[in-house]
Amino acid sequence: MTSLMGRSALVTGASRGIGRAVARRLAAGGALVAVHYGSNEQAARDTMDLIEKDGGRAFLVRAELGVPGDVDTLFAALEPALLTRTGQVRLDILVNNAAITADSIETITPEAFDRLIAVNTKAPLFIIQRALPLLNDDGRIINVSAAATRIAMPGQPYAMSKAAVEVLSRSLAQLLGGRGITVNAVAPGPTVTDMNPWMLDDPEVQRAVGSGNAVPRAGRPDDIADVVAFLVSEAGRWVTGQTIDASGGCFLGPRL
Repeated sequence: MTSLMGRSALVTGASRGIGRAVARRLAAGGALVAVHYGSNEQAARDTMDLIEKDGGRAFLVRAELGVPGDVDTLFAALEPALLTRTGQVRLDILVNNAAITADSIETITPEAFDRLIAVNTKAPLFIIQRALPLLNDDGRIINVSAAATRIAMPGQPYAMSKAAVEVLSRSLAQLLGGRGITVNAVAPGPTVTDMNPWMLDDPEVQRAVGSGNAVPRAGRPDDIADVVAFLVSEAGRWVTGQTIDASGGCFLGPRL
């Protein structure tokens, strides 16, 4: 991975799972990482401790997403922290990872759907809007989507919220290309994190999930973090407006 020394990054939902793996990976490359969390401060501190143990640099920013004033709260914490640590309020990398799941189409309520869209779709849009004046030319925006957007899963309003993020990424890539800023979506398949508690600590379930992939195992957070690391590096400079499937080939088709 190309060095990220001297760069600053914001990773939302970085207290656990894929967000934690991404934050650690970027910090390992030399970036100063803002570890965003919504409520679990201890988990976020654990992420920061792991980064610092590995010799990286990080700081915490707290903001519950999907509520009124969420973006203001996030940047009220982020901006002074950047100024203190770097002498300027600038960003090079934004990773919109924070998300929630939802009930099926048959059972989801209007209130739960509004919450889903507020966190998974609205928050990334307005975080990007607020971040754009701070984002350096040749910066990177990564939006975490889901492989479920290309699979017929009628029980998943979650996929609806993520499909919008993929459209947002393409539109922004066209808008920001003149500044050298690349925008991409990364789409994991089923990944072993506490967002999928039914897979945790159950090798049999993980094997069953993995059997649907071309590479027959369940995804791990580091699998996704490595893809993000490539896209934000200098090596990823010519990739923009894309949704990168990082699912191990989830449901590509039958094995004949």
